[in-house]
Amino acid sequence: MKIGFVGKLKGPQVNLFLLSLQGLGAAGLVHSQSSAVELARSSIMAAAAGLAAPPPTSRISSFPRAFSTVLKDLKYADTHEWVKVEGDSATIGVTDHAQDHLGDVVYVELPEVGSTVSQGTNFGAVESVKATSDINAPVSGEIIQVNDELSEKPGFINGSPYEKGWIIKVKISDPSELNSLMDDEKYKKFCEEEDGKH
Repeated sequence: MKIGFVGKLKGPQVNLFLLSLQGLGAAGLVHSQSSAVELARSSIMAAAAGLAAPPPTSRISSFPRAFSTVLKDLKYADTHEWVKVEGDSATIGVTDHAQDHLGDVVYVELPEVGSTVSQGTNFGAVESVKATSDINAPVSGEIIQVNDELSEKPGFINGSPYEKGWIIKVKISDPSELNSLMDDEKYKKFCEEEDGKH
């Protein structure tokens, strides 16, 4: 089959075209020369327009995504924050379900130690490649510690949401507020129902 437009290409465009065809063949992503040529042509047009062409082997995985992790012995808010209670203090972070929907976290806005938070109100924000989302306090109290490591390593929220990705620790001012939060089983069901609406 003759490909008429190849002779008009120069330098990087020819390389891109050849790599596209090669990658497609190796990955088994096309079943005919015409579909390979069509994808290569799209890649070249993207390059000519100054856009980054996607690698030819990149595809959305056909494997089902694993369910988000929900830990026992934690309490959960309907805004997808978790609480770990130890005596009269609580460690707070965002859940695995939340970070999964956010995508790669690139910045975390942290509050000041000594400030107070109220249940249901926001005390910071998480910025990801997709969006910026408020972080809400699942319980009220005084902030006694902040995870400063998140300033340099915001990705901890993605990679270790329940351990290295914790956000603040508070001294609980009203323990009865914990009764309004969900346990792990209720939170799992809540996430399933919420995802089912989308």
